[in-house]
Amino acid sequence: MKLLNLIEREITTGLRFPEGPIAMADGSVLVVEIEGGRLIRVLPDGTKQTAAELGGGPNGAALGPDGKCYVCNNGGFNWVYEETGYVRPHGRAHAYTGGSIQRVDLATGAVEVLYTHCGDVPIMGPNDIVFDDDGGFWFTDHGKSYDRLMDRGAVFYARMDGSFITEAAFPLITPNGVGLSPDGKTLYASETETGRLWSWPIVGPGEVAKEAWPSPSGGHFVGGPQGYQRFDSLAVEANGNICVASLVYGGISVFAPEGGLIEFWKAPERYCTNICFGGPDLRTAFVTLSGYGRLIALDWPRPGLPLVHQR
Repeated sequence: MKLLNLIEREITTGLRFPEGPIAMADGSVLVVEIEGGRLIRVLPDGTKQTAAELGGGPNGAALGPDGKCYVCNNGGFNWVYEETGYVRPHGRAHAYTGGSIQRVDLATGAVEVLYTHCGDVPIMGPNDIVFDDDGGFWFTDHGKSYDRLMDRGAVFYARMDGSFITEAAFPLITPNGVGLSPDGKTLYASETETGRLWSWPIVGPGEVAKEAWPSPSGGHFVGGPQGYQRFDSLAVEANGNICVASLVYGGISVFAPEGGLIEFWKAPERYCTNICFGGPDLRTAFVTLSGYGRLIALDWPRPGLPLVHQR
């Protein structure tokens, strides 16, 4: 495994547990604040603007082909505040009422709830989201941990008009990041507590081919970390590498699509929660460092995969 030696540039700080970065065409970056319950636009000079009040625990976000922002709202956490100013989530919020997929009109800040259930199954803690080229999106449901219990998670697929949602893979243990291969034919999902990265061949809208037991959800094991790590959200490079934000020994773990950990970038804090690509030639990696509320940028060695809104 190669260690990446990259120099960080701080874009802004003072965010309330940022996640779900989206690099915009105008140079700004949208992030959600899980603790703050808001969607924030961060300008290139670090200025922060509130784009929408979301409530709950907005966790992941993606721009749809309609130009609206789709948010995985996990319903909220309780929080631990350390004397150093470090903030970390701790269990299901006392005011938790359920998870949802929200749609935000960026022009007005208007918010609407698109999904709270898949049939009779409630969405417990949606986490990360990615659009495909057919106008649908895949998202993970991380579930919630509370008292002595932990929900089993899943990957879902839905249409952005609210007309269709289906469960694609179940069960997973705290699924977090989600992404698609450059050709759109492979789905990736990371699990937080196991530190595992899985893949599935996509065979139709919301439908994946599954491996037989003992794979718990039919996924193919792509790789895991070196040592103890918890995985968070992810992004895919143009060459197909999968970049997984990694907790504990914070940083970005880079996996080859054929499997195996190939690179690691060490972050300056443990809660390295997400990565997206933007800037000229998609060679700028925007990374959320959530414990201290920072958004940073890195000159990444390779370009990222253009997402639906960047094509």
